[in-house]
Amino acid sequence: MAVHAHPDDESSKGAATTAKYVTEGVRVRVVSCTGGERGDVLNEKLKGDPHIERDLAQVRRDEMARAAEILGVEHTWLGFVDSGLPEGDPLPPLPEGCFALEPVEVTAEALVRVIREFRPHVITTYDENGGYPHPDHIMTHVVSMAAFRAAGDPTAYPHAGDPWQPQKVYYSGWSIKRIRKIHDAMVAEGLESPYLDWVEGLRQRPERDINTFVPCAEFFPVRDDALRAHATQVDPDGFWFAVPMELQQRVHPTEDWELAVSLVEPSFPEDDLFAGLRELDLEAVCRRSPQRDADGEIVAAYRSVPPPPQDEDGDGVDDARQTEDLDDEVTELEGHHDRDGEQAS
Repeated sequence: MAVHAHPDDESSKGAATTAKYVTEGVRVRVVSCTGGERGDVLNEKLKGDPHIERDLAQVRRDEMARAAEILGVEHTWLGFVDSGLPEGDPLPPLPEGCFALEPVEVTAEALVRVIREFRPHVITTYDENGGYPHPDHIMTHVVSMAAFRAAGDPTAYPHAGDPWQPQKVYYSGWSIKRIRKIHDAMVAEGLESPYLDWVEGLRQRPERDINTFVPCAEFFPVRDDALRAHATQVDPDGFWFAVPMELQQRVHPTEDWELAVSLVEPSFPEDDLFAGLRELDLEAVCRRSPQRDADGEIVAAYRSVPPPPQDEDGDGVDDARQTEDLDDEVTELEGHHDRDGEQAS
């Protein structure tokens, strides 16, 4: 089960891995926590289209249906409202009733219900920073982890279905090593790298604990087709498609994941999100209530440790500012910015 904040996130984060597993016969459910209702039209070719401007929310639902068809996944709308991204100094408040302001017990219950219905063995989501600091991405992390803890607990949301305990959680995101490798290869071949500014900013960003590398290069074209399905959000001639496919497949033929929590002992490096699970009787294992500590936290065989906060390192560089600059670039790429005073996502 891949839990995402908005429609199009499922195609820009881990989509080749998704397509790979689908072709192997694995059922994959994508959960979109919000409908992306506060999104801008980012494709210049579609701006001003009266149909899109009249009902962007429905257009994005139609785009998501097409992307799901391309990837071969099942799809669920969790049903919460896009929070937008507040900008300014001071920041304006988030809109009333949005996903990021919903009580966690409400949002987690909704996801627990889907987990218990679909019964996944592995969940993928975002790290504690949301991958980048959009309130819906951060809330997606919070909700995913709360639902992971609660799904196998028979005392938690007993009316939301029979308990089911997924065995692993992985974080998707931008692998720093991947960005650097592709950037260096582009430069070496005399091509203009879309990652030039990113590489500078990444010098001040700590590497995540990424030890899972899923080979899926043959599915990169499927990933790109799914991303193009989100036509209002993606310029087919823009950033996402600036690196030649052959170079991507040759230089970094994997999608990279951070194992966040595992109830089975991992053996790194991994090349499979189901490593350590395939030999188990998962029907029995996932129906078994996991051991918990005195605080009610699941006793796991492995938990990743988030990198320490950026601090002064004596090099005269404002580490926090560089990180904010990189986050601004990711935000602009993702289209989550404020235009004409309207919150966007």
